[in-house]
Amino acid sequence: QERLVESGGGSVETGGSLSLSCSGSGYAASEYCMAWYRQAPGKKREMVATIDTDGRTTYADSVKGRFTISSDDAKNTLYLQMNSLKPEDTAMYYCAARYGDCQGLTESDFDYWGQGTQVTVSS
Repeated sequence: QERLVESGGGSVETGGSLSLSCSGSGYAASEYCMAWYRQAPGKKREMVATIDTDGRTTYADSVKGRFTISSDDAKNTLYLQMNSLKPEDTAMYYCAARYGDCQGLTESDFDYWGQGTQVTVSS
């Protein structure tokens, strides 16, 4: 049974940094497309970043240059380093996984989701 557990959320001021982790069990991370999504109150869930089975990464335009996605396959752990945080980054952050590569995937294609971790950025 695959399980994803996020941690590392919290409250910071504008310009601050946070590092999120997503610990996985029951699967081999190197064989999965992994992603971070976020959902702000009253808004649709949106993709933040993905990391493919070959290590290639993609980012939403709103976080490029500020966020970095990475993974440690040996530990089955996904990370999201968030720098220069803005109030508009405030959201519940979720990690997601899908067997295979990330090509052409949409939110509905991800099979496994964590429970989410809250990030709040104050102005």
